[in-house]
Amino acid sequence: MTAIPVQDAVGTVLCHDITRIVPGESKGAAFRKGHVITGDDVEALLKLGKEHIYVFAPGQGLVHEDDAAMRIARAAVGQGLRFSAPCEGRVNMIADVHGLLSVNVDALRRINSIDEMAFASLHTRQEVEPGRPVAGARVIPLMVEEDKMRQVEALCAAAGPVIQVKPFRSLRVGMVTTGSEVYHGRIKDKFGPVLKRKFEHLGSRILRQIIVSDDVAMTVSAIHQLLVEGAQMIVVTGGMSVDPDDQTPTSIREAGGKLTAYGAPVLPGAMFLLAHIGTVPVLGLPGCVMYHKASIFDLVVPRLLAGEEVTREDLAGLGHGGFCAACPECRYPVCPFGKGS
Repeated sequence: MTAIPVQDAVGTVLCHDITRIVPGESKGAAFRKGHVITGDDVEALLKLGKEHIYVFAPGQGLVHEDDAAMRIARAAVGQGLRFSAPCEGRVNMIADVHGLLSVNVDALRRINSIDEMAFASLHTRQEVEPGRPVAGARVIPLMVEEDKMRQVEALCAAAGPVIQVKPFRSLRVGMVTTGSEVYHGRIKDKFGPVLKRKFEHLGSRILRQIIVSDDVAMTVSAIHQLLVEGAQMIVVTGGMSVDPDDQTPTSIREAGGKLTAYGAPVLPGAMFLLAHIGTVPVLGLPGCVMYHKASIFDLVVPRLLAGEEVTREDLAGLGHGGFCAACPECRYPVCPFGKGS
């Protein structure tokens, strides 16, 4: 830290805040610690009575915190993100599209293992809306070594995007609703309107809903009909329980579905099925999707709409955090989607 004449301070960095006092009106920082002094600042500093100021002169091989934060952001971000201007040494990354937040958690951890780096994000694989801040980056000191910044940039280049938002595809979704009670008009279907709202919110639309009885052949025929009509995803509702007359899993297999998993360690949502007929995902959705605001649907469907492959191992990994307890958005008291934490 060095005291120098203000006229000689252009290009140096303030080591402390400089206060402006307007009697009877205000008191606050006119210039903050870390500010890089410009030619336009000299007259203002003199008017504040600062003929000499304490500064930190950037030496060779050192990077100012604002520049460092911007370099982290530029190196780390992929598609679907923009970043803010530096503010007090920090740059925020902000979603630019409606899509799935994807964070390379291992790369993020390795960046933060480099001394004096601080890069924080939201939890990965969650839906985000445009304008939502999803991460922030800064360095701890006012000035950081150039070598450390090069380490970050090399790590990001090798890892690919550390953080991105994958935009949701707009798919045509076919729906098969099973249940003799609905098919014969004894009760009104309530699954269809819920799924219509959920898919429209994610940017897709229901191509058509076909209601069938608890009959395997009828369900298989409905699935095949929706494929012919161009469905890019098929959801089968109303028959994912342990009752012997619930034939949805059998029907999906009979329709040619190649099973990824039947059952998922998410509560609510354990009776979930994921299969594929060719490249078309076919989902067996349990009843909880109809009456819980957050369920297995909200963990898996956004990933599929973002073009991600969901494997059996992926579903097995949902068990950590998959118990929904005391979440304000559903009937259970810590939500698997981070909404209660």
